[in-house]
Amino acid sequence: MSKKTKTILFVAIGLLIAGIALYPVISRNLFAGKDTNESSPGASRTNTAGSRRTLTVNAEVIKHSSLQDYFRTKGLLIPDEEVDLSFETSGKITNIYLQEGRFVKRGTLLAKINDKPLQAELEKLKAQLPLAQDRVNRQKLLLEKDAVSKESFESVNTELEKLYADISLVKARIEQTELRAPFDGLIGLRQVSEGAYVSPSSIVTRLTKISPLKIEFSVNESQANSIRPGMNLKFTVGDDLINVYNAEIYAVESRLDQQTLTLKARALYPNTNNEMRPGHSANVEVQLDDFKNSLIAPSIAVLAEMGRDIVYIYRDGAAWQTEIRKGIRNQSHVQILQGVDYGDTLITTGVMQLRDGMSVKIADLKTN
Repeated sequence: MSKKTKTILFVAIGLLIAGIALYPVISRNLFAGKDTNESSPGASRTNTAGSRRTLTVNAEVIKHSSLQDYFRTKGLLIPDEEVDLSFETSGKITNIYLQEGRFVKRGTLLAKINDKPLQAELEKLKAQLPLAQDRVNRQKLLLEKDAVSKESFESVNTELEKLYADISLVKARIEQTELRAPFDGLIGLRQVSEGAYVSPSSIVTRLTKISPLKIEFSVNESQANSIRPGMNLKFTVGDDLINVYNAEIYAVESRLDQQTLTLKARALYPNTNNEMRPGHSANVEVQLDDFKNSLIAPSIAVLAEMGRDIVYIYRDGAAWQTEIRKGIRNQSHVQILQGVDYGDTLITTGVMQLRDGMSVKIADLKTN
């Protein structure tokens, strides 16, 4: 055996002997520490106190109340009537009378194209009237004396009627050279100038009727049967949430949109002062129903848990979990159809910290 091997062997034997000697001391310390921790009265009191802690909450007594079912959506303000104005015939514009952005009455002359050839033709036809009328009168006198046949009289009479018809036709063509407002409204920006040659496809300007205004909106499939003409709605315009306006639904589309499964409806707002313009967005609110004598609860008191809706009822100094069935809801409250009774005390704050049977103390009880 080498000297190095002997040295390692002696060291190992020494460590083994030392370990055997110290084992009883180490064992006592380990077991003593464990027994001390397990039997510590302080730990027991802490756990007990933790399980019995009392949570301070607010609550309210459940009573019957009224709850309105509202439907809210986005809408659009559209004009009552709107049309792009153009001439019925072709020609060169000789006069433009319209003023952009101004209100005009129905029938107001807005623009005119060259009608001189038609006016000349009208004068020519009118010049033939006296002679044609005189022929009819002479033939009528002769017919009364049996000096001419009835056919001769009818021939000259037909010529007179044809002349009148030609005059009416020319007058109608002259009317086509005039662009008039088909209804009361606001004139838009004009797209042509005097001297321009236009055709029926040329847009001169746009006329918009803004009194009344229409509010167009869509409702979901579930509310389709609840929307009907005659219902009132409230709306605000754009970002202005302070000024609230009232309108009345006057028409509902005959069928749902196949792609969106929504039903389009329209309401009328008088807009008598022309304070609003078409194109604005509208925040629409429609009251679908009013439920009287309903049991309601603040929305913050209702929790969704594992597919259930639960609330906590205060009884005998503790919070008790109760499963409910909800009805309609608005921004702040929800209708409770089943699970609570009139007069129950509903916990409204701290519900996320509550557990079934947990000790609670009510700081503020609402009874109204």
